[in-house]
Amino acid sequence: MRQNKRIIVGIFIVLVMQVFEAQQDAQYTQYMFNTSSINPAYIGSKENFSIVGLHRSQWVGFEGAPKTQTLSLNSPLGYLKRTGLGFSIINDVIGISKETYLNIDFSYKIPFEESTLSFGLKVVGHFLDVDFQKLSVFDVNESNFQGSINNEFSPNVGAGVYFNTGNFYLGLSVPNLIQTTVFNKGFDEEDLVGSSALRIERTHFYFIGGYVFDLSSYVRFKPTILTKVVLGSPIQMDVSGNFLFYNSVSLGLAYRFNASLSAMTGFRISKPFMVGFAYDIETTALGNVEFNDGSFEVILRYHLPERCCGYKRGNRRLTPRFF
Repeated sequence: MRQNKRIIVGIFIVLVMQVFEAQQDAQYTQYMFNTSSINPAYIGSKENFSIVGLHRSQWVGFEGAPKTQTLSLNSPLGYLKRTGLGFSIINDVIGISKETYLNIDFSYKIPFEESTLSFGLKVVGHFLDVDFQKLSVFDVNESNFQGSINNEFSPNVGAGVYFNTGNFYLGLSVPNLIQTTVFNKGFDEEDLVGSSALRIERTHFYFIGGYVFDLSSYVRFKPTILTKVVLGSPIQMDVSGNFLFYNSVSLGLAYRFNASLSAMTGFRISKPFMVGFAYDIETTALGNVEFNDGSFEVILRYHLPERCCGYKRGNRRLTPRFF
């Protein structure tokens, strides 16, 4: 019986670690409208105060599937020229685990004649909760499942660089520079099949880029790319294309290689408000599961009206930036 328990516990730990390793950082389909979540150097690039709220439900109908909420605020600092400041909170729930990230972002811009180069720094506070009481276990008296992980705290730092012109941008960032390890103190070491590590928070590298083509006075097209590299895992790449009509309505498609196909739409409700929606269809075997109804995202973005949508005082450019 003792040996059987060891096997069951070992299998469970392997499954949990696989889920955590497969998706550690929250992923977004509308990353092109939520750049500050992955690159601190983007902070303040809009030249006005902005708020972005996002909700994502992944694999709807799949019990324990990821759900993510993000709220971020950022603004250039008027008293400190070329400097931006941002704050964000990310809540990410996967199965029996809940993660909360509190981030403070700083940026410094170096302007050139027709472009800007920005550097960013991110300070991260990470809280992890794992509630083993939500599991259906074979032996309810198994002491290894009596405890839980409550607000396991780990600090981190991140960095990024961001370059943009009027219609082009590139960014490289590492939101979490320090690789951290979470242990479950409730398990006996001999029960963990040689390992007491419940999760290893690996370093993620992000590369983002996009270009805006002015097809006419009323239509603009923006292709973008996001590449995520995690040591020990396959490279993940997202490509997308969005059309913007009359600076008010956007329509687009996105493809995550070997993962999903997405449709996106956005509406500028007024000058300061923009709302966007995205729906993902899995292209893997998971998409054939009858209780998986795809994934969806809702994003709401607000820019302070006085200098909204990329306008600057004294700037004669009449069209808002499309990123």
